[in-house]
Amino acid sequence: MTHPIPAIREMCHDEQHQLGAVRDVLDRVCDKWSMLVLGMLEREPMRFTALHRAVPGISQRMLTHTLRNLQRDGLVSRESFAEIPPRVEYTLTRLGTTLLPAVLAVATWAIDNHEELQQNRDAYDDAQL
Repeated sequence: MTHPIPAIREMCHDEQHQLGAVRDVLDRVCDKWSMLVLGMLEREPMRFTALHRAVPGISQRMLTHTLRNLQRDGLVSRESFAEIPPRVEYTLTRLGTTLLPAVLAVATWAIDNHEELQQNRDAYDDAQL
């Protein structure tokens, strides 16, 4: 089967810095929360509180940390509005929008294959006993 995208081995074989680039981006995007936050911002800008409610299980501290990292990478922008009370909205940047298809593909794969993954984990764990 021929793949239109070269294998990671081929992409990174001759260029050590390319392997570092892949690891660097995967570390950011594939952490526990970043993909979920990016996905929540797909349709519209969101305020911090709305994001916090939309991502079950994330603490305020971790959401703050995740948003700052995504801002630092230029995937999310933060806009403050001079209102009372103050309002802040987070939006995907152009770069963040280009990452969404890959994020959604991984999320879809996870949903489609999670049950099989769990069965494999259970079988492996049972065999280790």
